[in-house]
Amino acid sequence: MSGLLGMIIFGLVVGALAKLVMPGRDPGGIIVTILLGIAGSLLGGYFGRMMGFYQAGQAAGFLMSLAGAILLLILYRVLVKRRS
Repeated sequence: MSGLLGMIIFGLVVGALAKLVMPGRDPGGIIVTILLGIAGSLLGGYFGRMMGFYQAGQAAGFLMSLAGAILLLILYRVLVKRRS
């Protein structure tokens, strides 16, 4: 349980960093952006370990989590922009 909580807190930080990397207005505001960052961080970290790119606790996990968060933010912007 503490591992999942740690990943969520880590995802919060990565989500905020992803927002700094991708400036601009997000349709959902800062809360939705950080929640997407958390989800992207969890997914990126999970798939990176599943594919054997790194082990838990390695620095590559941060980069994969950041990439996952940025990818989800991009997808969210594209999907919401299409709806409008």
